[in-house]
Amino acid sequence: MGSKTERERIVATLLATHGLTFAGELGIALEKNRPPVLFRWWCASLLLSARIRTPIAMRAAEALFANGWTAAQKLADSRWDERVRVLNQAGYARYDESTASMLGDGATRLLDEYRGDLRNLRAQADRKPQEERRLLKEFKGIGDVDANIFCREVQGVWHEHYPFADAKALQAARALGLGEDVHQLAALVDRADFVPLVAALVRANLLGDCREIRAGR
Repeated sequence: MGSKTERERIVATLLATHGLTFAGELGIALEKNRPPVLFRWWCASLLLSARIRTPIAMRAAEALFANGWTAAQKLADSRWDERVRVLNQAGYARYDESTASMLGDGATRLLDEYRGDLRNLRAQADRKPQEERRLLKEFKGIGDVDANIFCREVQGVWHEHYPFADAKALQAARALGLGEDVHQLAALVDRADFVPLVAALVRANLLGDCREIRAGR
């Protein structure tokens, strides 16, 4: 790890340049912890997990929401071909048909199992992180990557997950000399800044600019 002063500079740079959360970029106010908000982030997490460029996945999420599919019932009421068309037009090629199916299946399961409210999933899991992840992965197409994306930002309101950082964030943290594990990372900022820091690290990883940030360029 670098010196304390160096770590502070790097953290400040990360937050200033990349500190917008992915939910925040999509206008998803996770701090409200309401069913439509959580559902939109669930959709975005599924889209972001595919092997597709992040800007395209974000654009696809925006397109879904612009079509009014902002709650489980609204998405469940949509047709598969409508979802395919919207995803394809947003550039979400190769994965448009399978993802359209997973979105529809997920919305239906959420309604059937949890009355359209992911907070009910949280309650069923008794707010135990591993059980919440297990239940999330019961949704068709949701795996570890999807669950990691969902949890790394929902931890701001589902506090049982704090502190959590996924592999992309931790890889960037190591490259930047900010520590080897999530607890060292959490010690660098106030709790309110932790989710933005994790988002910033993921963005730095995706953009490949860790070397420049560490060098102060």
